Amino acid sequence: MVFINNIEGKKDNKKEDKSQKHLKIIRWIIGIITCIIVAIIVIYFFPVIMNISTTEGQLAFKEKVIDSNIWGILILFALQVAQMILIVLPGEPMEILAGMCYGVVGGTIYIFASVFIISIVIFYLSRKFGTKFVKLFFNEEKINKIENSKLFKNTKLVEYIMLILFLIPGTPKDLLTYIGGLLPVNPIKFVLIATFARFPSVISSTIAGANLSQGNWLMSVLAYVITFVAIGIFLFTVNIFDKNKITKKAIDEIK
Repeated sequence: MVFINNIEGKKDNKKEDKSQKHLKIIRWIIGIITCIIVAIIVIYFFPVIMNISTTEGQLAFKEKVIDSNIWGILILFALQVAQMILIVLPGEPMEILAGMCYGVVGGTIYIFASVFIISIVIFYLSRKFGTKFVKLFFNEEKINKIENSKLFKNTKLVEYIMLILFLIPGTPKDLLTYIGGLLPVNPIKFVLIATFARFPSVISSTIAGANLSQGNWLMSVLAYVITFVAIGIFLFTVNIFDKNKITKKAIDEIK
């Protein structure tokens, strides 16, 4: 009996090792493809990237993307993929670039569309491959902390918690997107939350980007100030009615 159990245990370990190898291969493939795409983008945009810190450089970048038509959209989408899947770029610069290139409305629509598509892919990859897949990208201790949290296991509260966390600028939204596949959430509801609850962050960044392309730094700064004040008032109101301090506990869990 012990001998049989040992054989079964070895089989399980082999399956586990094989699964882990598959996950690593997937990550390497995604990483190589993304690096190639990013390298091509950098080479293509290099002349304007050199002066991106200047008003002239920002206008040149905008014109380069717009003149590239559909390729310009695909290039920005590739950068968005790199940002969300490989976590090689912070999210705000992508939103600012979208605002610079397509304006407030166009940039916001573009970000929502790309985030919606990428969130679906990440969610279902996390749900299919589980914790091991997520740990390829994030700290194991942090993943275990969130996954084992009573708050995030609570089916009645988890969607509300995710909504609040996505609304707050500065929270690790890419981490939350990956974690979503491990939590007891409705896939459709989660993807909608992961996409549209980013609105405060997205709208402030696209407004900033649109104004930066016109050299209006003051309005760019003002967009962030107004957004943070509005979010601060919102969180203050939530905390007044949140007697159990669920929001504060959730923020502490993802730190």
